[in-house]
Amino acid sequence: MTVKIKKCTREDLPLLQEISIETFNDTFKDQNSPENMKAYLERAFTVKQLETELLNLSSQFFFVYVNNEVAGYVKVNTDHAQSEEMGEESLEIERIYIKSKFQKCGLGTYLLNKAMEMAREGNKKKVWLGVWEKNENAIAFYKNMGFVQTGAHSFYMGDEEQVDFIMTKTII
Repeated sequence: MTVKIKKCTREDLPLLQEISIETFNDTFKDQNSPENMKAYLERAFTVKQLETELLNLSSQFFFVYVNNEVAGYVKVNTDHAQSEEMGEESLEIERIYIKSKFQKCGLGTYLLNKAMEMAREGNKKKVWLGVWEKNENAIAFYKNMGFVQTGAHSFYMGDEEQVDFIMTKTII
């Protein structure tokens, strides 16, 4: 298995939109109403919205490829692009998603390590993320990777308010 990572560019927008919708839908469709999923997907993953995020100098997207096939992606934010006020010494992992057929292959760890490397290179003191309180697999993964719950915030799936745990890891 050959694994590589590539920073996303504007030319990647169609693929970024496709994988964003696919992975988010696969991850959350069984726990949310079709109406709320549709509303969220149509708001969060339009080409215009993704282009705005991609062109933000404080955000970066990376694809992970397995044998030249895109298998997942990560989005990291610093400074004002963070979804919560965490300060300039923090890096946020806003999204980390792996296609279903590539899960349990170590790609989540690979992308998480990429984010940690970026945090170190940027002299950040901590990495943080929000994870849905009902996403037990992801919570267990992040705990295993050294993250601890440090708070919570609201996340809106359509018209439903949900709770995301804020999990943080201090950079050593």
